[in-house]
Amino acid sequence: MINLYVGFDPREAVAYHVFSQSVIENSSAPVAIHPLALHMLKDYSETHKDGSNAFIYSRFLIPHLQSYNGWAIFCDGDMVCLGDISKLWDMRDETKAVMVVKHNYRSKQKRKYIGTTMETHNADYPRKNWSSVMLWNCSHPSNALLTPHYVMASPGSTLHQFKHLGDEEIGELPKEWNHLVTEQEPNEQAKLLHYTLGVAGIEHYENCERAQDWHDAHAAMRRKPE
Repeated sequence: MINLYVGFDPREAVAYHVFSQSVIENSSAPVAIHPLALHMLKDYSETHKDGSNAFIYSRFLIPHLQSYNGWAIFCDGDMVCLGDISKLWDMRDETKAVMVVKHNYRSKQKRKYIGTTMETHNADYPRKNWSSVMLWNCSHPSNALLTPHYVMASPGSTLHQFKHLGDEEIGELPKEWNHLVTEQEPNEQAKLLHYTLGVAGIEHYENCERAQDWHDAHAAMRRKPE
């Protein structure tokens, strides 16, 4: 069973359901999809005052939620899966504490979520978007540090740059498994499309790059019984 945690923000709940549908339709193996919603996390309170979505820091609780056992995938909710998530699962490397796509880029757009209550500055920082898709080795000893208290007390720069790990403990995933729509050059081989500026369900982005892929996944999610 593949444990998949998906970021959930009530302000863009539709994005969560669209992504989940796209995973289900393309997976060749059973997937347990867990919404990472703050109101479900009884031993964690969001103390950070920054961040553009509700799950920006709670994603680092996944080893804790897994009782520091086994593996799990985390994905932001603003994605569409075009590939078989089991192929990503098969990339697990027991020598690594976490595996990510190691983006190295500067933001092209200065604002994101334009026209919504989530609109904010699109900041640049080291290792940006590495944490938007993570293959977590929850059993790895270095991840035992990721307790609710540690996550609540740590700044974003510590968490999103994986400062609890040595560089050798961070494995690398193929770039096709976290393609940043509009922010990177088009990639026809992409398996995970990440609408990091805003999903195509937001008016400002309804005709963005790869918008049709999101609209198709949305239509599939809303498909009526035959």
